[in-house]
Amino acid sequence: MKRIVYREWRIAPERYWGLLAILAVIVGIGGLAALYMEHQGHWVTGMTNSVVWGTPHVFAVFLILSASGALNVASIGSVFGKTEYKPLGRLSGLLAAALLVAGLLVLVLDLGRPDRLVVAMTTYNFSSIFAWNIFLYSGFLVVVIAYLWTMAERKGNHLTQPVGTFAFLWRLALTTGTGSIFGFLVARQAYDTAILAPLFVVMSFAYGLAIYILVLMFSFDWDERPLGPRMLKRLKNLLAIFIASMLYFTLVYHLTKLYGAKNTDVETFLLISGGIYTVMFWFGWILMGNLLPLGILYHPELSKDRNWIAGACGLVIAGGLAAMYVIIIGSQAYPIEMFPGKTVLEFGAPGDIGGEVAPYAPSFPEFLLGLGGVAVALFITAVGVRVLQFLPESLADQVIDPHASVRST
Repeated sequence: MKRIVYREWRIAPERYWGLLAILAVIVGIGGLAALYMEHQGHWVTGMTNSVVWGTPHVFAVFLILSASGALNVASIGSVFGKTEYKPLGRLSGLLAAALLVAGLLVLVLDLGRPDRLVVAMTTYNFSSIFAWNIFLYSGFLVVVIAYLWTMAERKGNHLTQPVGTFAFLWRLALTTGTGSIFGFLVARQAYDTAILAPLFVVMSFAYGLAIYILVLMFSFDWDERPLGPRMLKRLKNLLAIFIASMLYFTLVYHLTKLYGAKNTDVETFLLISGGIYTVMFWFGWILMGNLLPLGILYHPELSKDRNWIAGACGLVIAGGLAAMYVIIIGSQAYPIEMFPGKTVLEFGAPGDIGGEVAPYAPSFPEFLLGLGGVAVALFITAVGVRVLQFLPESLADQVIDPHASVRST
């Protein structure tokens, strides 16, 4: 590999400031939506006593998972010794930090009382998985910053592998903890299974890499930097492996649930009779997020076209949001079985205690808050690559592998 030179993002100022202005407007609208929900109360949202985690949580969990997965690119280069991926490490760390900050910001603003965050940060109940995740999330940011320092500072280069290994283990713990939030909830039948932890780990790999590929392609195209087909081929092949693994764990998750007779009703609800949740499972999670991207990435011709690769990444992201919607909201909407074998009479709003599927329709402010979180991640990334040297000048085949042209002949 030739010596990699890193440079700031040098697109035309009018294009750069225009991009930041668009992102800032979206962030501002998301902030106003959060302020509106905070001032009016959560009755203006679609959430109920049963569905207490709504659309903002869908975006928040997706962004947190993607943050862990985005750092996987850096881990492949420094931890597993794949030198071809080392030029991608800096952007990987920046994107991971940006996605996590954005996800946590949405999460905090959706809690209803974000002003009481200091209480959650100073009073811990270590029997709760939520308390564990506070340390996992904050620690992840510290580890990523240290990881970036070892990659950018010559004096710290010798620490890149040990710090990278520690970061790799930390993000596995983080994603496992996020999946365990749902897996440890025994009250909800669709949760309450340990398989959710490894499922979330594999999901993070796929979602983070899909976002990474799109950001890499966009930033290089706008700055007219060469991105060779060999590097893009490695990334899209890796994404295909992650998608196939995600599909496998999804199958195991539902087969595990179906094996127990007590879960037949909830599985029937999610897979057959759940209305919007069934549609989002089959057409969003499975078709859009798994099968179609796999078909594109393994197609002999389409997999060579950059537009189709970008489209496959977009499908993975859209399918990931659908998957989070089904897992988070669909599982809450299904009525809690308070007393197995008994009928619970409904009182109050539908779905408050049991008996009926809890209604939920995402409100516009909820969607705007989630979209604002996505804009925050992109805003941080855009500022980072403009101010600091996160992007290599070239990822052409001759730079990554100087012998590529010789072997091709």
